[in-house]
Amino acid sequence: MKKVIYPGMFDPVTNGHIDVIRRAIDLFDKVIVTVGKNPAKTGMFSVDERVEMLKTSLIEFPNVEVVAFDGLIVDYARKIGVVGIIRGLRAITDFEYEFQMALMNRKLADEIKTIFLMPHEKYTYLNSTIIRNLAMFGGEVDKFVPPIVQQKLKERFPEQYAARK
Repeated sequence: MKKVIYPGMFDPVTNGHIDVIRRAIDLFDKVIVTVGKNPAKTGMFSVDERVEMLKTSLIEFPNVEVVAFDGLIVDYARKIGVVGIIRGLRAITDFEYEFQMALMNRKLADEIKTIFLMPHEKYTYLNSTIIRNLAMFGGEVDKFVPPIVQQKLKERFPEQYAARK
């Protein structure tokens, strides 16, 4: 069984993330989505909330598992026996950072491959920061995120969404 992990902050998960996961499902037997705990970042949503939103958004995919993880991703990848780490590339601006991370991961764990997947072009401009900013001003996010995320964002910013009605 070929397993891969798809690590990220997913704060919040977007349709672009879901698209990358769907592409990974087509290539591998199991995809383990790992929600990162980054002490250097304060998220809009807690790790538990992000895990729950991902689980709800991916319920139709029995070969996808969602877990929280803290530490080096290559250590976790070794521990659970995956063949690779999925990384999404939206635009050329993502490439430099992702390339550096892939090279470092290769130095740390040469046996674990980095697999770059591009989302559908309709998601290439989309990222979690844009979604958070849009939601803070009560903007419509329904075309960009799964329904559970839309609901959670409206709960997080009720006054902004009430003002737009």
